[in-house]
Amino acid sequence: MRTRFVAVPVALTAAALLLTGCVQNNPAGTDSTSSTQVSVEVDDAAVALLPDEVKESGTLVVGIDPTYPPNEFKDANGDPIGWGAEIAEALAAKLGLEVEFQVAKFDNIIPSITGGKADVGVSSFTDTVEREKQVDFVNYYEAGIMWASAAGNDVDPDNACGLKVAVQATTFEDTDEVPAKSEACVAAGKPAIEKVPFDTQDAATNAVALGQADALSADSPVTLYAISQTDGKLQAAGESFDVAPYGIAVAKDRGLTEAIQAAMQSLVDDGTYMAILDEWGVADGAIDEITINAASNG
Repeated sequence: MRTRFVAVPVALTAAALLLTGCVQNNPAGTDSTSSTQVSVEVDDAAVALLPDEVKESGTLVVGIDPTYPPNEFKDANGDPIGWGAEIAEALAAKLGLEVEFQVAKFDNIIPSITGGKADVGVSSFTDTVEREKQVDFVNYYEAGIMWASAAGNDVDPDNACGLKVAVQATTFEDTDEVPAKSEACVAAGKPAIEKVPFDTQDAATNAVALGQADALSADSPVTLYAISQTDGKLQAAGESFDVAPYGIAVAKDRGLTEAIQAAMQSLVDDGTYMAILDEWGVADGAIDEITINAASNG
């Protein structure tokens, strides 16, 4: 059963707004032909911050790569689901807009935003100073990095020289984290880490389960979900580390960043945000204050 977020006017009674907590989700592969409508109160102050072109379009075009469960993935019908997707739906409803998901490969989302094809990107983007050169980030979550290995095969992320490590291509783990660890190995005169990138997180997870890689590295909620879905074939390799903010990517100088920040803060304040995170079991990364460009301003 997929949750659908419906914008409702500010004037609705408090009793109606209690529906914001009734979030229901199903894991990948379940039927989503039926849906539960969850009311989200439109925030007039956030709406007032919208650029006229977005307000008049009636839609929020959201770039998403649904290959990173449980954050963003596809249901049995091929539609984006996951707690990240539900955040995007609730965000649009808060702004009085309909969400329009634009499915794309992860590394194509930011170019789509800067090129005006998408309004925002909601796809577990780690906010980094390098990415902030291209887009603004409205920060809405904090996630660490976590490794996993095959059950019974103990792996230390801080001592992984010479190992094969699976990652999803173009994620922070692919572009920054594992390469930095590998460079440290080489500098110490040890074998480099063999980074094995895959197009989807499922493929990276399967590589470890099948013995084609020694470990995987992904964001902590993704790794924990992968472990839970592999029937005991994977285990955590240490604790999460290097906690960093997730950000909703928004084009610079378009006048949309502040509207997204205000709408997200409203979702935090009215409880919708925590209801979504609680239902998916990822509340550990929740934040109270929605910020902008935390990587450079934090």
